Amino acid sequence: MTSIFVRISLAAALLVSAAALAQSDPAPALPSAPSTTAAPTGAGKIGTINLEQAIFATNEGQRDFEALSKKLEPKQTELKGMNDELDGLKKQLNTQGDKLSDTARGSLVKQIEEKQKRLDRDVQDARDDAQSQQNEIAQRILQKMGPMLVKYAADNGFGVILDTSNPWPNGPVIWAGPTVDITRSIVDGYNAQSGIAAPARPASAKPAGATKPATTPSQSPK
Repeated sequence: MTSIFVRISLAAALLVSAAALAQSDPAPALPSAPSTTAAPTGAGKIGTINLEQAIFATNEGQRDFEALSKKLEPKQTELKGMNDELDGLKKQLNTQGDKLSDTARGSLVKQIEEKQKRLDRDVQDARDDAQSQQNEIAQRILQKMGPMLVKYAADNGFGVILDTSNPWPNGPVIWAGPTVDITRSIVDGYNAQSGIAAPARPASAKPAGATKPATTPSQSPK
């Protein structure tokens, strides 16, 4: 199963967040940034944040994306049933096709084509719906996270914060050391402000934010 989470534009979000910061109550104090190489006089430090990971790692993000995954399970089950039925018809055509009459074979081929088209359409619709709902959650969290990020950068002397969600060469950052990464600090500050407790997890569960929510399953190749 593949996540279809679409990246949010940090630049656009921070424009809104900066305006919101000026009108809202001050964000709670965040942990101090890790020390970095001293910048030239008058220049700000450069920091990085994996914004996508930060959104998923917040307690609110974990809670809401897990709830969305459960909400999507009935549709996933329905699509799997349609896919299994289609596979059965394809198998029947492959194993019995040469034994069927031209009319029966033509009818079976037509049935497969119609069911394939419906499955393709339903899978795409489910993906679009899941993507839309995922983006709504991410955008809501980002709108609240943005002012905290702006304030944190200002309070800790950062001149630039780069998003590392999209690895190089698709993203702008070729390499960055862990000492300039502020993802954990922003997540911790966001959790403190939201007051939302971390979701209960079994002892064997993976760490929060390790994976993204699953969405619709891919259908079998045509």
